[in-house]
Amino acid sequence: MNFKKLTLLDCIMLIMGSMIGSGIFIVPAAMSRDLQSPLLLLAAWAVTALLTWFAALSYGELSAMMPKAGGQYVYLREAYNKLIGFLYGWTLFTVIQTGTIAAVAVAFAKFSGVFFDTISDKHILFYVGNISLSTQQLTAISIVWLLTLSNFGSVKQGAWIQNVFTFTKIGAVVFLIAAGTWYAINHSNHSIEWSFSNAYTGYDFWGIFCVALVGSIFSSDAWNNVTFTGGEIEKPARTLPLSLMSGTGIVLLIYFFINWVYIKAIPFTDIQNAASDRVGTLLLQTVLGNTGMYIMALFIMISTFGCINGLTLSGARVYYAMAHDGLFFKQAKKLNGKHSPQFALTIQAIWTSLLTLSGSYGDLLDYVVFAVLLFYILTVGAVFVLRYKQPLTNRPYRVWGYPVIPLLYIVTATFICVNLLLYKPEYTYPGLKIVLLGIPVYYLINLKSKEHAK
Repeated sequence: MNFKKLTLLDCIMLIMGSMIGSGIFIVPAAMSRDLQSPLLLLAAWAVTALLTWFAALSYGELSAMMPKAGGQYVYLREAYNKLIGFLYGWTLFTVIQTGTIAAVAVAFAKFSGVFFDTISDKHILFYVGNISLSTQQLTAISIVWLLTLSNFGSVKQGAWIQNVFTFTKIGAVVFLIAAGTWYAINHSNHSIEWSFSNAYTGYDFWGIFCVALVGSIFSSDAWNNVTFTGGEIEKPARTLPLSLMSGTGIVLLIYFFINWVYIKAIPFTDIQNAASDRVGTLLLQTVLGNTGMYIMALFIMISTFGCINGLTLSGARVYYAMAHDGLFFKQAKKLNGKHSPQFALTIQAIWTSLLTLSGSYGDLLDYVVFAVLLFYILTVGAVFVLRYKQPLTNRPYRVWGYPVIPLLYIVTATFICVNLLLYKPEYTYPGLKIVLLGIPVYYLINLKSKEHAK
């Protein structure tokens, strides 16, 4: 794929648009219940920010070294082998990318229901066996297909949509921070208990802290999606590292300040007990009354729309790269007249729609927390592996602070994974099983390929 159209601004907008969805407005409630301390809530977001940025710095070296369609899939394949690359692509297709798109689409539909009463999970259109279709699910599936079809056009067209909605959502987030800050300074008079001496009575500190990080890590995820489009980027050796560092850095700072505003404007117990965990809605309702609920719903609809577009555009590029390696449907390696991987986009939308209908996408996302971190660890480790295996390969950008920065990420992320295995086994082990299930699938695909070659 050599039809390069994405600029530095496009890439930054793709990163920010893919990262900012609905999570930042919801997950602080559950995190605050786990952590029992405003200080620890901010600490969790700070740790997530550092970890994510350390990973982005490491990905910068890999992306500049191998600016190809498929991104992370390609890095894992080149550093280790085709099996590891396939396991990542398998997990991305079965759960990570499609499950995230499904969940974010349902969030879009759920907040659409604030304006249209007929859009609800209670309004069932029909049943087929144990599967039902609600107006909420129909809206979610419709938005998935709308953005899939729009991405049948040129990558520049998809990037234009992404830029418009990302600029809009950034403006909305800035408004949220400004409104909350104004209220905290002029009206909020609740006391904040910054101590965390009693936060973990009867619990292991690090285990609970790592469990709480799941929310912030997933809210900060999808920053790596820009690497999937490496084959369609202008001056990728320069653009990819710069966009990774700046795009992730801006979003992570925004996330930290939003949580600071939550704590300053709203009593911590109210954050913990926010209705349906909608902390963002609670903030604007506190500042603007009931009008705030409608404004926040509109903000989240804008945010999720842009997020779905970014995830849709980027995910299909991985399946395109896998198809070229004979590890995905062979039709996925074909481009349409607009140089878009139309079949890959279509198959992605079909599976996303099925996950939406199944109603199990939320559980799938929880299951894959461990798997996501595992592949991040392996990919950051690829920096060390490739410096050993390919010492003479041109590296236009080298990760800052090597080897300390990537090593810090690997050690810290591994520590989190171990704690998740111990403290959240009901989600961690199923996530690991999803990854391992890809091993027999890989060998089955290879066996069929050999039979066809005879």
